[in-house]
Formats: sequence, structure tokens, C-alpha cells
Amino acid sequence: MIDPERALEARKERMLSEHLAARGIRNAVVLKAMRDVPREAFLPPGMELFAYDDGPLPIDEGQTISQPYIVAYMIEALELDGKERVLEIGTGSGYAAAVLSRCVAEVFTVERLAPLAETASATLRELGYHNVSVHVGDGTMGWRKHAPYDAIVVTAGAPGVPRELLEQLAPLGRLVIPVGPTQHLQELVRVRRLADGRLQHEDLCPVRFVPLIGEQGW
Repeated sequence: MIDPERALEARKERMLSEHLAARGIRNAVVLKAMRDVPREAFLPPGMELFAYDDGPLPIDEGQTISQPYIVAYMIEALELDGKERVLEIGTGSGYAAAVLSRCVAEVFTVERLAPLAETASATLRELGYHNVSVHVGDGTMGWRKHAPYDAIVVTAGAPGVPRELLEQLAPLGRLVIPVGPTQHLQELVRVRRLADGRLQHEDLCPVRFVPLIGEQGW
């Protein structure tokens, strides 16, 4: 009989080799974080078997946990050196925040749905991710209390880059966000704040995220 834990570990290793490394994820810190964080712990009960499939999965409140490749890709796109204070918009299950927490100094994450924020906070605390702070609020407005941030990542699609988030981005900071004219299809965009304060936009790849709801979103 196959040991469930060994089977899950084998699926994780396959995810790392086939779905991440083979598709271009190169950052060793990001790959290690993806290996170390147990994605199954952030899923509803009974979904553990699917934890390392390379696709989004449903969680509570009609939301989803992003596919592993996209989580790794977006974190790698932030070009982190490990010392950053990062703002995440869209806590969801808390999985991406946990991965981020192994790549940076501090993570501040905002979730508009209180039940999700409470569950994510409890899971993160229970698993020992103590450098993550969870806040319930309108993600399009960021979290001014702890601004500015060296990097910002948004895990929901917006009609444009929220002005409030740009204002909370530190000099030389990077912001990664899905942007598009509809609620169901976007382009992943990286915005850099240059040394002189100017903003530089770069298109990365087409993506599909749930809509970013809020004052400066949909």
C-alpha cells in the first residue's frame, strides 16, 4: 500500500521539476520556498490529493488558490533579494503569502473577505509563518499603515493599476499585477518605480484571475 505522505511528496517533486523548473522558474530561493510550503495545508479538507496539480483550486467564499506555476512566476517577477517588505493584495487561503514569507523579510497581506482572512491568518500562525501580517480591507487601497513597500503583488485582475498602490510603492520598488479590460482575461504587468520617480511598465504574459473588487478595481 502506498504511503499517502510519500505519494504527496512525490507529487510535489514532480510539480517542482515539471511545472516550475521545466517551464523557466530559475530562482533557487523561490523554488526552495515552493518545496518547503505545504500547499495541502491551505486547501479545504479532502482536496489534499490535488495540492500539487498545476492548476487553480476552489477554496471558501467562491474564491480560488492560484496554480503553483503562477505563484512562483509572480514571486520571481518581483526580483527579490530577501530583505524586502512586501505587500500582497488578495490573501485568499494564505498560500502565496506563506511562499513569499520564505523569500523576504516581512509580508503584509490584505483580504477583503473576513472569513478568508481569518482562516488564512490561523493557518499561517499554526504553521509558523510569523513574518506575515493579515489585514481585512479593500485591497485596491493597499495598507498605508506599513507603506512604503519594496514590492507589491496583486493576485486578482484589475481594470488598471490602482493609483493608491502606486503611491505605496517605494523608490526602486516593483509591482506585479494582472490588468485587463474584462474581469476574466488580463495581462500580467510589472511596474518599476525608477530612481527618479518615473514608472516603467512591462507586459509579462497573459493570465486569468478572479476580479479585483474595490474602490479602485471593479
